[in-house]
Amino acid sequence: MPELMLALYIIGIGLSVAGMATHLYQGLARQPAGFRLEGESIFGGIFNLFVSFICGPYIILRMGWRPEGGGQLSTVNVLLASFIAFGWSFFTGLMVLGSYVAVIRAGA
Repeated sequence: MPELMLALYIIGIGLSVAGMATHLYQGLARQPAGFRLEGESIFGGIFNLFVSFICGPYIILRMGWRPEGGGQLSTVNVLLASFIAFGWSFFTGLMVLGSYVAVIRAGA
């Protein structure tokens, strides 16, 4: 049971970081966040790849909750987007939490 709670905590951290980064990007860039690889230069492309990696779980959740043509939500789209986003946010949260623990231990 403690392992499940730890996994849910890590997923929560990953989703929180993804949501925060997405809204920060959208506020500063004045454009919606999305999966982009092109950029003005090679550095712009690398930055867009980094943003797509960090903001990916939130973007996928947002895409999965879009209604289809008839205005109805597809259960399959919602479940698939949630499953992918929660798995992705686990790895994002694990990286953020691991970096935080490494910084704290290095300072002590």
